[in-house]
Amino acid sequence: MSTLLAGAGSAGGHGLDFSGAQQTTVIVLCALTALISHLALAVFNDGVRPFMLDFIQGRSTRSATTAVSFGLSAGFIFGLGAPMALSTGVLNPWLLFLPTDVLGLLSPKKWLAPLLGGAWGALVVFGLGGANKVAHELPVDFLTAMQQMATPILFLFTLFPVLAISRQFGRLRGAIAGVVELALVILTMKLWPDVFAGAPAMAVGVVMLVGLATAKDVRQRRAERAEEAEQAQQAGGDGQSGEGGRTGAGAGAGGGKDVSEAELEDPMRSLFSASATRLRRHLPLFMVLGAGVCLLAQMHVFGGGEATSFLIAKSDYSGAAQVDFYRVFGFIPLIATTALASGAYAIAGFTFVYPIGYLLPSPWLALLAGAAVFAVEVLALSWIGRMLGRLPSVRDSSEHLRNAISESLWLAILFGSLLAANTMGGGLGILIVGGLYLFNEATGRVVVRMAAAPAAVLVGGVLLNLLYWLDLFTPVKS
Repeated sequence: MSTLLAGAGSAGGHGLDFSGAQQTTVIVLCALTALISHLALAVFNDGVRPFMLDFIQGRSTRSATTAVSFGLSAGFIFGLGAPMALSTGVLNPWLLFLPTDVLGLLSPKKWLAPLLGGAWGALVVFGLGGANKVAHELPVDFLTAMQQMATPILFLFTLFPVLAISRQFGRLRGAIAGVVELALVILTMKLWPDVFAGAPAMAVGVVMLVGLATAKDVRQRRAERAEEAEQAQQAGGDGQSGEGGRTGAGAGAGGGKDVSEAELEDPMRSLFSASATRLRRHLPLFMVLGAGVCLLAQMHVFGGGEATSFLIAKSDYSGAAQVDFYRVFGFIPLIATTALASGAYAIAGFTFVYPIGYLLPSPWLALLAGAAVFAVEVLALSWIGRMLGRLPSVRDSSEHLRNAISESLWLAILFGSLLAANTMGGGLGILIVGGLYLFNEATGRVVVRMAAAPAAVLVGGVLLNLLYWLDLFTPVKS
């Protein structure tokens, strides 16, 4: 475990220096994602996807949709994506794909979108390294201080299945899950110190949640079938006593009910079918996208999440793969339903390509695997939508998982940011960073809550350097 923490702590030390192949991959992938966003085939921001249907059907303009995308993405780009990349030395989807969402939608011409996306990719791979070097040479090195976020993020993130179980199935089962996870973390730290201790705990927690939800759905379906069978028996008995007088009326009432249900269900089914067909028509383009995202993950300069970025920086690719794999279960229903409802898929798909890419030994295998995974995902969308309709508790579990992920990461990022503030400025650093965070809360969260604390660390670091140059502050000695 000490190896993990040491690796995470030095994550940003290797900077953001990319090889030629890595630079090319980032630039080409950003160009591709901007093109796909321009075509309204996929966006990364889950909050933007529901707005895409109006744009696709011509009820919303390109400029209005771009404004929505920018408003929902800007805080994550500058408050979370950039600070995480600078502090870990690892790229992330908020820094790469949220801007290409905006640039693709902003572009008035199809040919311009990939140029804008490629330009952003070039700015990232060539510009961040210089910014990283300059920041590390400042009297108050706030990027090194931000590496204090690693431990809270890695360990508090482990608890998200416990929170989800508590919310959906009550405190008792949540407490049991918490005890099990704590025991597994302690056991892993004791027996396998080189393994990320949260990985086995998260695995068991997610399995417990899915198992509880599936069992509840199975019991509910059995009860419904038993009730239907009982009603059928009663109807059969009633039919024998008054079959002649009731057949016509029953048929009329039943027929009217069927027509009404069909009228209610057909528009949604038609919309889902049209969206799935639209996405399947562009299957080759999605396969190229999947190949590119998987290749970037295989290069180990990219992490799909906050905890993953620190694990990739430490070269714990197995741990990173496990973390991102468990996250998938919280987002499959959201991505599938919004894709079917809007006709726009997710840039990273269900994100299975992240963990697969981390573990593959060859870039050629990554290209093939990414293309295959995206092909399966797009072709299976309709089936996944139908399955989710039959498993309401499992669908609810994914929502609880997403909320739990957000809550645990919010607390971890806030706590880690305050640790970073203390490292770079002691009490004054905590005052500035905590004050900026609270000011953001008091003024209606101009910066989204998840990104507010890292953004406050960056602003606080700049302010502390200004105070140093004004001879009003002496940096804290490490």
